[in-house]
Amino acid sequence: MKKNYKYLQSINFPSDIKKLSESNLQKLSDEVREEMISAVSETGGHLGAGLGVVELTVALHYIFDTPNDKLIWDVGHQTYPHKILTGRKNQIKTLRQGGGLSGFTKRSESEYDPFGAAHSSTSISSALGIAEANKLSKKLNNVVAVIGDGAISAGIAYEAMNNAGASKTKMIVILNDNDMSIAKPVGAMRTYLAKLLSGKVYFNLRETFKLITSAFSKRFSAKASKAEDFLRSAVTGGTLFNSLGFYYVGPIDGHDLDALIPILKNARDSRHEGPIMIHIKTQKGKGYSYAEKASDHYHGVSKFNIETGEQIKSGTNLPAYTKIFANTLVKHAERDSKIVGITAAMPGGTGLDIFGKKFPKRMFDVGIAEQHAVTFAAGLATEGYKPYAAIYSTFLQRAYDQVVHDVAIQSLPVRFAVDRAGLVGADGPTHAGSFDITYLATLPNFIVMAASDEAELVKMINTSVDINDRPCAFRYPRGTGLGLELPTIDEKLEIGKGKIVLEGKKLAILSLGTRLNECLIAAESLKKKGINITIVDARFAKPLDENLIWQIATDHEALITIEEGSIGGFGSHVSNLLVEKNLLDKDLKFRAMILPDRFIGQDKPDLMYKAAGLDSQSIQEKVLNLLNSNIVLQKQK
Repeated sequence: MKKNYKYLQSINFPSDIKKLSESNLQKLSDEVREEMISAVSETGGHLGAGLGVVELTVALHYIFDTPNDKLIWDVGHQTYPHKILTGRKNQIKTLRQGGGLSGFTKRSESEYDPFGAAHSSTSISSALGIAEANKLSKKLNNVVAVIGDGAISAGIAYEAMNNAGASKTKMIVILNDNDMSIAKPVGAMRTYLAKLLSGKVYFNLRETFKLITSAFSKRFSAKASKAEDFLRSAVTGGTLFNSLGFYYVGPIDGHDLDALIPILKNARDSRHEGPIMIHIKTQKGKGYSYAEKASDHYHGVSKFNIETGEQIKSGTNLPAYTKIFANTLVKHAERDSKIVGITAAMPGGTGLDIFGKKFPKRMFDVGIAEQHAVTFAAGLATEGYKPYAAIYSTFLQRAYDQVVHDVAIQSLPVRFAVDRAGLVGADGPTHAGSFDITYLATLPNFIVMAASDEAELVKMINTSVDINDRPCAFRYPRGTGLGLELPTIDEKLEIGKGKIVLEGKKLAILSLGTRLNECLIAAESLKKKGINITIVDARFAKPLDENLIWQIATDHEALITIEEGSIGGFGSHVSNLLVEKNLLDKDLKFRAMILPDRFIGQDKPDLMYKAAGLDSQSIQEKVLNLLNSNIVLQKQK
């Protein structure tokens, strides 16, 4: 941290903020913003969202008694200023690094993080749970949830508001409307918020402002009552939030501390029974010109030059898996008008923005609504269309019931492009694709594929186009491929068939996914020690290539499966097959290499896989151990 900050230098916890006069809070905000820009320029991370809530963060910690009062942030992209002000400013440049601060709120990191959040739209539900707990315990602590205009479009947010409005339990919800989530917000809620703002309600006039801040008092003068009526209903003749049982105030300028402070104070002190909704308007990327001008307002950035705004490139020319998926899908869609793309508010992250530019009427961004995305895809499939639902593995978890009931049970040919499979690096365990093999391969009527490299991914996409009698999924990691020449879109796989990549003796490795390259590295080292092993690219977690597995199981003394997933996945299915075929009773040694039974902390992906025991060194050790070799494997430095 810079040593020349006039105010931030002495701020370690929110209690220190309260020592400042209100007139100095904007100067503190400016310093927090500067420190945040400095930190993210060195670490990379989420920039725009945090820049937009600096004044709000300062105001919340100034007015409320955190951590006794509970402050719940939605998603966590916007919490860097919060971390700076809650005892973590000296660690802020360890954001998203191995052993450093999480990029999201995390209960184990700070008492100022009462609820962890890395998936959106959970803040109102969790805040209501805390508020109800307070009521049962007869505690008077305030509970505040901050949710964005993109996040409030999700189904769980509506469910929470419906419950909160009926509960008559006091809690405060701050709707941070910055007209921008990760991508442009979509859907009717976006239109609704725009209508609220179309009334052009301003709060820069002192007299008007005084009337507004009296809105929470039990008794009103005639003049104040008129102001409240204007504030709550003049724009639209009543709001959705009022109808849901919320006491709605807004919209107000979220960068104007003179407006924020009194309104938050009145909300804090209000004896109103029931939830309060304060709608603020902010600018994503506020205070950093390059972020303000960028189309995504620098939502997620790599390291960058503060003076020029230029982001530092990775230095590789290798193609990203996500882009390969998108470009391949475009080629198929040029031939097949039935192919459509579906994303849940992640067009850029999934590559479907590329598809959407080419086929705007055939790309559907349904907003932060994975459940809806899956059932929407199922509906399209019933009419003969070929929907590709491109959803991160970790986000697809949110729609598992729909995957089961609306897709699998009905054998509908929805194609799931499961991006970010395996360990993903700086976003840590909340964004890791650890469980999709397990939760998809357990379902009847499903085909589950995992690409070992970019060429295999193209073949799997090609194969999926013709799967019209049941659902399928193909998984692929974050990051870049190996630089292989890509096959044409006519090269397809035989369903449920793997391939032998390397032939050896005694021991065989059956690999699913991109650990195959690590297996080949391990095999090369083992060969120098006189050990030649067989390596198989399984390709399919379901259906299994039973004939190939039978062959390698009977021709070798030992068999190892390896996958970038948890227990219950590919290795478990192979083990079950071996038991059913009585192969494990014939002196076959079997081991499954999987992600360990713990969440792997954020770090560089290769270090995360090393920690998980799925790197080439760990594979060598597993082979030698299983063969009872006397060779001493030298630890790699």
